[in-house]
Amino acid sequence: MPRPIHASISLSALRHNLGRARASAPGARVWSIIKANAYGHGIERVLPALQTSDGIGLLDIEEAERVRTAGYVGPVLLLEGFFEVADLARIERLRLTSVVHSMEQIEMLERVRPGAPLALYLKVNSGLNRLGLAPEDARRAYERLRALSHVGTITLMTHFATADGPAGTDWQRERFEAAITGLPGARSLANSAAVLSHPASHGDWVRPGIMLYGASPLAELSARELGLIPVMNLSSELIAVRDLKPGDSLGYGGRFVAPRAMRVGVVACGYADGYPRIAADGTPVVVDERRTRLIGQVSMDMITVDLDEIPAAAVGSAVELWGSQVSVDEVARAAGTSGYEMLCALAARVPVSVTD
Repeated sequence: MPRPIHASISLSALRHNLGRARASAPGARVWSIIKANAYGHGIERVLPALQTSDGIGLLDIEEAERVRTAGYVGPVLLLEGFFEVADLARIERLRLTSVVHSMEQIEMLERVRPGAPLALYLKVNSGLNRLGLAPEDARRAYERLRALSHVGTITLMTHFATADGPAGTDWQRERFEAAITGLPGARSLANSAAVLSHPASHGDWVRPGIMLYGASPLAELSARELGLIPVMNLSSELIAVRDLKPGDSLGYGGRFVAPRAMRVGVVACGYADGYPRIAADGTPVVVDERRTRLIGQVSMDMITVDLDEIPAAAVGSAVELWGSQVSVDEVARAAGTSGYEMLCALAARVPVSVTD
């Protein structure tokens, strides 16, 4: 029998969440973002559920090769663009749309002559201060690109820093619009948080990411409250049950000390599977469809959970680490991390199945 840990990917949940993105931004087209191996879900696994997207957004050319090899023929957007002149030949061959976020990339484009017009997204830094042209350089950058015969459509884009918080998006939208006023072309601004909570930011193309996978981009609202369904369910089983006496310590470092006689379950899941090592005592876990808590230090291959309120639990009892009964966001908050990080961290050694 294989080790009992297992991740299940629901394509119907993914289709539902894509529908929520469309319903939330009815006037916009949708780039479905699948960077970081589709947020840990697997690019090839999720593509069948995203065929109705208007395009696929990802990080690098290797991911784009995988998407084309898997048979996807629609638009594909490179979110960080290209890194050297040699990349442009692959961009042309794979029929990719590329972000341009620096003058150095524009200089590369000025040194080549691709055979087919390239579709570009010109990125303006409106306050996130990572990638993007300074607002005062945006018009000059646009004019340099427009002067190139091998440049086709130019879409104008930015990325929000505080769409998920009280600062909102207005301050960045104002900077963006001031920088590109009068320039022709479609606009793309909204990430998942903006798709769900800032309709004025939707523009022509939205770029939902984490919401597609059924996790919430908003701290004050759960995925369930937003109408999202978890796509990944990470499950395992109890592989041992122990009785602790008052004062017994549990696991590495003796972090947890039993305050009374207790039953403890050992679960086949650890940080080598992608469960956060920093998870604190009290992080929620579901055993036999009842919520309980993690106790003791997470180890490489195992965690330990409190079974005092689940007297029937035994070796072989079902355990949900995150999914439909306890959300990845709830586990992440208790562990002091984010649902994004936890989903992306799913280890290659965890078996994965796909359900329609």
